[in-house]
Amino acid sequence: MPKYFSNLSEGIKNKAERIKLIVTDVDGVLTDGGIIYDNNGLEYKKFNVKDGFIVQYLKKNGILVGALTGRNSKVVELRCEELNFDFHYQGIRDKFRKLEEILDVLEIDITEVAYIGDDLLDLPLIKKVGFSACPADAAPHIREHVDFISVQGGGHGAFREISELILESKGLLSSIIERYLN
Repeated sequence: MPKYFSNLSEGIKNKAERIKLIVTDVDGVLTDGGIIYDNNGLEYKKFNVKDGFIVQYLKKNGILVGALTGRNSKVVELRCEELNFDFHYQGIRDKFRKLEEILDVLEIDITEVAYIGDDLLDLPLIKKVGFSACPADAAPHIREHVDFISVQGGGHGAFREISELILESKGLLSSIIERYLN
């Protein structure tokens, strides 16, 4: 086990081990929360390549990945499609209701879902999923309700760290790392 996961409680490891689906917010998790508009009204966001790189290993190991975000953005659509997310929905105010619809189709129990969020719209999911997490720079009232707080901030590897925690809890991370050592 990587040393940065060595102090995790058995309860956290057990919750993470059951995960079949990781759902994430976008702004503040996959990005640092900043939005840049140019003089033509074009929107820019910065995503972390390390966060994106781990998605292929989640999917290869049978873990579905999706995004639910309150904003609408072509940039987000492009990023989620590039990473081959299993689903991504934008403009969602009631994330819990949308997730219930998705889980009915996928036939996954809410206890088998990890949710990563950073602000108030995320609280209903954070309180109900099997495993909840947030970036280090999430709002304080979010950090007090999650199972795990990343040492990384949003857009700076938080999604990667949380994904690796789930892979490690399932006993899958070592073989992924080994592939690159040999």
